[in-house]
Amino acid sequence: MPYYESVFIARQDVSAPQVETLADTFTEIISGGGGSVTKREYWGLRNLAYRIKKNRKGHYMLLNIDAPSEAVQEMERNMRISEDILRYMTIRVEELEEGDVDVAVKQKDDGQSVMANRENGIGALQGAGVIDTAAVEDPSGAIDAQAAMIGGHVLIRRGA
Repeated sequence: MPYYESVFIARQDVSAPQVETLADTFTEIISGGGGSVTKREYWGLRNLAYRIKKNRKGHYMLLNIDAPSEAVQEMERNMRISEDILRYMTIRVEELEEGDVDVAVKQKDDGQSVMANRENGIGALQGAGVIDTAAVEDPSGAIDAQAAMIGGHVLIRRGA
């Protein structure tokens, strides 16, 4: 079965246990479609770069999925229906990664530096909302990394 990584942003006024309940719902949909969620990470409540549906913050959740495309499509349909989900992005990947990823808050395009925070095991993302991907130079000097933007946060996946 193909592998997918899915990130969704839930409204700021739902609690963390409610976000876990949403993730449980999506996990059940994937399981019902013959797949499995191999990893689930709650990234916490983060500021958004711009307002989305009158929200300035959102709860971020990552799901690593091993499922047929029909199950993923059903999960995305339910994400579209849910009023608690602000944005979501699901991408197909060759393999599910367990590596470290730097999360940087992107500043305005006026030349200011990017502030980075260390997160463990975030996985690979290509983007959501406004899609902005590019090759970037990672701190070790190798030009083998990808950057993606979701909800105003730039995510950098290091190469192998």
